[in-house]
Amino acid sequence: MKEAVEVLKDLAKSWNVQVNSTSALAAAVASASARDDAQRREDKRDPLRRKPGLGRLPAVMRDMSIKITPWEVLHALGRASVLSRQGAGRGLAEHWSCLKYCQALDGASGHYMALSREGLNPRRHYKTVQSGELGIGFALALAEHIIRERYPDHTVSLIDADIALQAGWALTGKDVKRRDWIRLRPDYLLEVWKPGEPSKVIPLACRGTHGKTQYVHTQLASASAQVEAVHVGPWNTTPSLVMSTELLGQGGIIVHALHAEGDGSLSVAPDDPAADANQALDDLNIYPEVRLPAEGEEEPRVSGFQVQPEHFAWFRRAIIRAGAAGLMAFTGGGDPTAQYLTKRQGREHFEGFTHPGTGIVQDVAHRIGGTKFIGTDHVFRLNGTRVEAFSGVAESLFLHLYNGKVERYRRAAHALRSQWLSTEATQGWDGPVSLREDGSVMAMRLL
Repeated sequence: MKEAVEVLKDLAKSWNVQVNSTSALAAAVASASARDDAQRREDKRDPLRRKPGLGRLPAVMRDMSIKITPWEVLHALGRASVLSRQGAGRGLAEHWSCLKYCQALDGASGHYMALSREGLNPRRHYKTVQSGELGIGFALALAEHIIRERYPDHTVSLIDADIALQAGWALTGKDVKRRDWIRLRPDYLLEVWKPGEPSKVIPLACRGTHGKTQYVHTQLASASAQVEAVHVGPWNTTPSLVMSTELLGQGGIIVHALHAEGDGSLSVAPDDPAADANQALDDLNIYPEVRLPAEGEEEPRVSGFQVQPEHFAWFRRAIIRAGAAGLMAFTGGGDPTAQYLTKRQGREHFEGFTHPGTGIVQDVAHRIGGTKFIGTDHVFRLNGTRVEAFSGVAESLFLHLYNGKVERYRRAAHALRSQWLSTEATQGWDGPVSLREDGSVMAMRLL
């Protein structure tokens, strides 16, 4: 086994991750979708509705690689999993689930990221868990890179799609579970925003595999049905991303990605009080349907999640507060997280007493690169050596969120976004550090 100090150094090394987004990939996914539809008809089942127009990424992003550290991938995964509600041991099971992969990623051929020797040796069913979770980390890292390239003066927020949608549509219960379409929904919603301008919502469905490239095509075909389930405004005007991470690709890890063009804007009046994210959110019961373009005098309707203009202001609050809940959970959970969730979104899961052995509270502060961060930590042994993993949010931003001032947080976070991209931002910490545009940090060091 590596010494802990070597593991930490490797986590901070930048490697290239290959990106595949071509017309050939889009054609292969379309063929996989057609085969699946044919099999469904043979089994007397309805074919799936899939996102029309999925194609290769814009020219600037085709056939390329992105440079990223393993620690940044794990930071993205950690942020994505903190609201997963995995039980009483959430302090470990939810908050630090990404740490089990701190020795799973390495470099191959001196240039590209790949699974390490340890990462290549998962046992049985854990292989599926590994591909699924690492697929999330790589997909989010690439998605944010794509969006920053296209909207360089905007900020990207990560929202758990289930959390956001649960406030408007019932996703659980016996009656709901019987509906096959209810399971076909995106994994995440990406909000692209800038103070004073309408937010853009981009559904993302992501998967991972240890299998051959042909299985990637099947995964992306399934993902195309997931993103088709959510529409902001008229049908098929919402942009979408689908991704599948091939962990055993030739030469290293490959992220296969397609996208669909669209607007997806939540256009609301700047002074509309219903859009103020500082205001608490109520659960709604929106009828689960999507209105398709009219055929003559009839307007066909199918099952799904469509946000109509009358709900734009409410949905803006829903996604912003869901994002704030994820950030506060990343700093330690508890009542500061619960304040941003409705009952149906699982508010009770974060309220009240938390067992000190497994729960997390915001009781740790560290200064990194001259900035004070508030959050929580976890101390454990890495190959026999004690290490500390810390996650938090910049103090000034944390205080806005802690006090329910999410609109002030957004203005301040957007103003500071370029600060996290400087090399000085990570100085003063002897170990891997990852900073994200939302002001969150994840860092680890020897004790």
